[in-house]
Amino acid sequence: MRPPAALRPPSALAGTLYLPRGADAAASAMTTYGVPLLVLAATGSAVWTGLAFALQWLPRIGAFTVAGTLTDRFGTARLFRAATLARAVVTLLAAGALAMADARSTVATVTVLLLAAVTGALTECSYVAAETAGGAASRAAGTQAHRVQSTLITIDQTATLAGPAAAGLLIEHGGPAAMLTTLALFSLLAAALGPRHDTAPVDRDTQQGLGAGWTTLRSLPALAWLVGGLIVSNGAVALLQAAVPVIVVTDLDHSSADAGLIWSAAAVTSLLAVTASRWAIDRWGLWPAGATAATVAAGATLAVAHADTYRSYFLLITVLMAGEGGLAVVLRTVRSHVIPADVFGSTLAVTILLLLLPYPAAGLLVAALPTAQLGHAITTAALLQTIGLAIAFTRLRRMPVMSA
Repeated sequence: MRPPAALRPPSALAGTLYLPRGADAAASAMTTYGVPLLVLAATGSAVWTGLAFALQWLPRIGAFTVAGTLTDRFGTARLFRAATLARAVVTLLAAGALAMADARSTVATVTVLLLAAVTGALTECSYVAAETAGGAASRAAGTQAHRVQSTLITIDQTATLAGPAAAGLLIEHGGPAAMLTTLALFSLLAAALGPRHDTAPVDRDTQQGLGAGWTTLRSLPALAWLVGGLIVSNGAVALLQAAVPVIVVTDLDHSSADAGLIWSAAAVTSLLAVTASRWAIDRWGLWPAGATAATVAAGATLAVAHADTYRSYFLLITVLMAGEGGLAVVLRTVRSHVIPADVFGSTLAVTILLLLLPYPAAGLLVAALPTAQLGHAITTAALLQTIGLAIAFTRLRRMPVMSA
């Protein structure tokens, strides 16, 4: 009899973990970046497109409040299959409705807005289930946990690179039906490839929910300090993501495509950093690799705050995201080591919620500040990032998990 997926060595996880994760990540990336394009194609309205973006992300954030509980209560396999199958059904129904509706009609508008809201929530449910399965595999891998996590991050980043381009090409050359059908096929593939049984028994008597996750996080000092440092760091990254398009287009007189190119290049360097982090952790350990990544990220953000040319923004942000890629490997490795299996989903949901909170706050800040003040805001965020990461990694220096 073959052992459960979580008990197999990292090299044996391709069919049971990596392939379904890849299919789900592809569907997720197409949902995140393709649905707003689909809304624009269906409505021709930038206002509706912006509303659809909000309708997609608000249910996603809300889904984290229940996805962790559902994972702990019903198991990763059941939730993953249910979410991916439901997403396939919803997208196929939307494709049929759009095929029968007139272009830019009320029916088309309502259909794409509902699609944004529902697929956003379902995507986060499948993500939490997949992350929980990845955590189980990492715990079973022991000292090789960082290899499992770096592979999962590589899968996600690759999907982020390819998904938006694929969605745009499908909508342009095949119409909404082509994009939605492809999204449904990836969702069905994820459901078909996903595990049929959970990697560990589900304890349905265990306390679950955000309260249990918050309690667990507070009881794990290594994870709590790391998450605290990364919340501050994410504030700086989120502010840059929100402000750089404005700065590049308004102050530097470059195109929107040039602004987007910065983040595409940053995604590539982040991928390379994930691979380098795996080698660095093998050679020097978790804390040295994490501290180096934190130094790179904080130093690059401080330099970005004083940048005044497009080339400098381009180069420094790619360096920043390389550091962020290394920090992601460290976070996910620590998370897989220290969170108890029976409350992993609930605790994971809490950590993701905390790490996402700076993003809407950064958007509101950019909306409220005059463009001329954005540089000062970035400088302040960079200083806070440096202080936050320095305190976090100083506290983490002697914690046992950092020598795992």
